[in-house]
Amino acid sequence: MLARINPKPLSGTVPAIASKSMAHRIIIAAALANGVTRVACDTTCADIDATIRCLTALGARITLIEGGYEIHPAPKSLEHGLLRALAGATLDCGESGSTLRFMLPVACALGADATFVGAARLGERPIAPLSDELIAAGCTLEGVGGFPLRASGRMRAGRFELPGNVSSQYISGLLLAAPLLDGDTEIAVTGTLESRPYVDLTIDVLASFGVTVDIEEGATPGGIPLTVFRVPRQGYRTPGTIAVEGDWSNAAFWLCAGALGRHSVTVRGVSPTSIQGDRAISAALMLFGAKGQRNARTATIRPDRLHGIELDAHDIPDLVPVLSAVAACAEGTTRFTGCARLRIKESDRLATTAAELANLGACVRVDGDGLLIEGRERLSGGRVESHNDHRIAMMAAIAAVRCEGPVEIAGAEAVNKSYPAFFDHYRLLGGDVELFDE
Repeated sequence: MLARINPKPLSGTVPAIASKSMAHRIIIAAALANGVTRVACDTTCADIDATIRCLTALGARITLIEGGYEIHPAPKSLEHGLLRALAGATLDCGESGSTLRFMLPVACALGADATFVGAARLGERPIAPLSDELIAAGCTLEGVGGFPLRASGRMRAGRFELPGNVSSQYISGLLLAAPLLDGDTEIAVTGTLESRPYVDLTIDVLASFGVTVDIEEGATPGGIPLTVFRVPRQGYRTPGTIAVEGDWSNAAFWLCAGALGRHSVTVRGVSPTSIQGDRAISAALMLFGAKGQRNARTATIRPDRLHGIELDAHDIPDLVPVLSAVAACAEGTTRFTGCARLRIKESDRLATTAAELANLGACVRVDGDGLLIEGRERLSGGRVESHNDHRIAMMAAIAAVRCEGPVEIAGAEAVNKSYPAFFDHYRLLGGDVELFDE
């Protein structure tokens, strides 16, 4: 699909969609609990659908109800894992890295004897050292480094060790698996933990399902930071009903449009006290010079004179593409650091952010594990490729707000991965976008 955008400032109010990060975790926990759970989640996307598809393959019954899902858990036990009748399931992860990295340890904890399949790019994304830890805990993995990936054997409880500079999804996957094990579990993370807010989000969801996680912060004998997550032997307990919050990660695109435009943009349905790390978008935009306001249910950004900043994106890597669009139109120099994890997303987001913003007339280059951006008043416009990456497609659409000429986005259907209604909401805010089959 080709999206053609005629530049116009965006303004007004748009509803937040459900948090994809939170929905993954809540739906998994509900499918592993001790009873039926009703989940309030009024939007979906390709990634959430992938997680539901995998859980259904393991025996959970997930049905649509008004405003969300009713989830009947997969039959299982702490002693025996998944019922043998469900062994041999095929789990299709689509393009969802979260689904694969969460469901692989969950399937291993259940002894599911499962085969994972999905998009080629996902199969190529690294999964070690998570895979190494699963093998050490008694599982057999065949086909690591591509699809199909087959997991067999049941994971033993015990101690798992990971470096902190790997994907936080590995740690979250082990945390989600821990309540299914027949014993106490420790997850020891050495070094500074990447994207810590996402691990905190996992722990918060676990608490909602009655799972206790004890955290000990310390250091190795050599003085390297050490974080140990301890999960006592216990099972998931349904809260009965639970709601998925509005999504800060995708709200960020509209708030950045507010910073780049002429009038304010408000996102309705996000919480300023959310544990989601990407709520930091408001603070980041105010560092650039935009004006912001938040209350119990909304966030607003209005434009002002923007200037360059320096920002460590260690905990908020998903915000880097769209913040780069803001930086491209901010006076002076902006430097983003701590972005190494962006190289192994749906695309190499350091490379694709730099390349596609440059195609729109921005002055941006990769600088080690970060980006260096020289701002200018307006961009020229032009044609960009999404690289099948939802955040690159949406970044380009937001950058169009400050372009002189039209912006064409090839592969614009990539937005369906996290935000199928993106272009509908773009129009809701006054945007001029046409969609064509390619």
